[in-house]
Amino acid sequence: MNVLCVDVGNTRTHIGVVREGHVLWEVAVPTPQVTDPKAGLARYLEELKNGPYAPEGIAFCSVVPKATALVQPLLLGTGWPLFHLTWDRCASLGLPIEYPRPEQIGQDRLALALGVLAYYGTPAVAIDLGTAVTFDVINRQGAYMGGVIAPGLTMLTRSLHEQTALLPELDPGDLQVSVNIGSSTIEAMKIGCATGFGGMIRAILDRVLGELRLRGEGAVRIVVTGGNAGQLPQDWAKEIEFDPHLLLRGLEEAWRRNERQRAKG
Repeated sequence: MNVLCVDVGNTRTHIGVVREGHVLWEVAVPTPQVTDPKAGLARYLEELKNGPYAPEGIAFCSVVPKATALVQPLLLGTGWPLFHLTWDRCASLGLPIEYPRPEQIGQDRLALALGVLAYYGTPAVAIDLGTAVTFDVINRQGAYMGGVIAPGLTMLTRSLHEQTALLPELDPGDLQVSVNIGSSTIEAMKIGCATGFGGMIRAILDRVLGELRLRGEGAVRIVVTGGNAGQLPQDWAKEIEFDPHLLLRGLEEAWRRNERQRAKG
């Protein structure tokens, strides 16, 4: 079954058709433009209806309440069955939540946790390098424990520009330099952002792994996703697994688990 997976994020809305864990088609649109009839979600819904990747259902999550109110009617209007991933559905999907205020967990983080459960096993840490950086921890029993939230690379580069009078705005995707001491303002900023970003991720991850060791969780899988994963040091490749589609795959997994529950009555 082809499942249309829609993830409404703070900056971008990811749309993909997923079948048994394989992303067949995907696109991203800026979230502020998601309801634009020519460039937003409606355009792609219309294209999908008669295309080779026509879906039979929709799995949906959002971290932008205003956009949710606009996107959900568009999805319902397709006539395809819609599943909205929310915290209160997780226990029935096989993802118990050990968190005092589960309603505060972003729906995208729940999708990531389900993707990890389905494809990587536990215990695990999912790191999403998006607008914000999130670390989500799933223990060896398969329960969502909690995590960490930190500023993403775009936030770091933008804040340098917006909070100063003379520093320019950097492109977060173009921070590679071959030296460690900058000989220009741009070079100095690139070194600071790239090195600082990787150092932040490393420091947080080390503390998370240290606590999991103290809890006796055993060997931990580390799965990284998100558009800024390329900014991590290359020597990390041996200890992490990169899955660019973890969130979309997690949404499809949520759909499948919900359908199994419905079939049981």
